[in-house]
Amino acid sequence: MQNNPPVTYNNLQKTGAEFFGTFLLLLIVIGSGIMGESLAAGNTAVALLANAIATGTGLYVLISILGPISGAHFNPIVTIYFRIKKEIPTRLLVSYIAVQIFGGILGVWLSHFMFELPILQFSTHVRSGFPQLTSEVVATAGLLITIVLGIRHAGNQIPALVGSYITAAYWFTSSTSFANPAVTIARLFSNTFAGIRPEDVFGFIAAQLAGLVVGILILRWLEPIKTK
Repeated sequence: MQNNPPVTYNNLQKTGAEFFGTFLLLLIVIGSGIMGESLAAGNTAVALLANAIATGTGLYVLISILGPISGAHFNPIVTIYFRIKKEIPTRLLVSYIAVQIFGGILGVWLSHFMFELPILQFSTHVRSGFPQLTSEVVATAGLLITIVLGIRHAGNQIPALVGSYITAAYWFTSSTSFANPAVTIARLFSNTFAGIRPEDVFGFIAAQLAGLVVGILILRWLEPIKTK
């Protein structure tokens, strides 16, 4: 029996996968928000349910197909964590974050085009206040813990774990779980169901960075005990 050689990808391919994944993620988030709101006849719960299901299932697909290439971060918080753990070099940290933001914005714009909306717009959707910022801390820490402990204990289930967590977090957090600075920045460019006002973006990103710190502290506490 012939053994297949291990598959490897260069940094350009990895960066491209991060761009493509984040682009499609925002296409899913914004597009499903627009579609959900248009079909829900004013029922916000139905619109949120549609948005959550589409995002969770979309993440399952994106992580499954692009995870083997780039790690499927699609999120600067995840990228920063793996740089802190020295699992990716600094050059990938910079390129990943850059394409995550750029790809996310392009995904928003293509969503607008597909639904015949003005491509260039800014959100007026208010997302402010301490409860929502606290929600972002919780959502981001929970996402990071899900990813890291998932890799440790159930590596082949990461797509399902992350997709399921995000679907749930849409509902148990008052912020609807952005948990991602690139997603947050991209969503300020959409005055639709999933948007966020530009003036609320900084607070969300600060809360997400705080969630990174909280997540790291919890993960350190949950480090396996080394036996002699």
